[in-house]
Amino acid sequence: MSRKVRYNAKARADLNRLYDFLLDRDVEASERALNAIVSAVAGLMRFPHTGRKVEHDGRQLRELPISFGRAGYVALYQIAENGDVQILAIRHQREDDYR
Repeated sequence: MSRKVRYNAKARADLNRLYDFLLDRDVEASERALNAIVSAVAGLMRFPHTGRKVEHDGRQLRELPISFGRAGYVALYQIAENGDVQILAIRHQREDDYR
C-alpha cells in the first residue's frame, strides 16, 4: 500500500516556529532537529500506527514522540480511511500543549 504523509498548514507553521527558535541559538542544532522530525514523520508512511492513541479536541488521534537531545518533539496526527497520514501539529515536549 502506498501511503502519503501530509503536513497541514498548522503543522508547517509549527515546523517553522520550532526551527526558528533553535536557529537563533544554534544553526546546526536547528538543522538536526528539523531532520529528526521529518525523518521520524516519514516513518509513518510504513508504520502509521506507531504513535500512541490520544484524544485531542474530542477526536481520536495519535501522537508520535520524536527523540532529540534531552527532550524532543511530539507530532499529532490522524490516519485517513485510505491510510494516508495527516500531520496536524508539532510541539516541543516541554511545551504545555499544541498551540
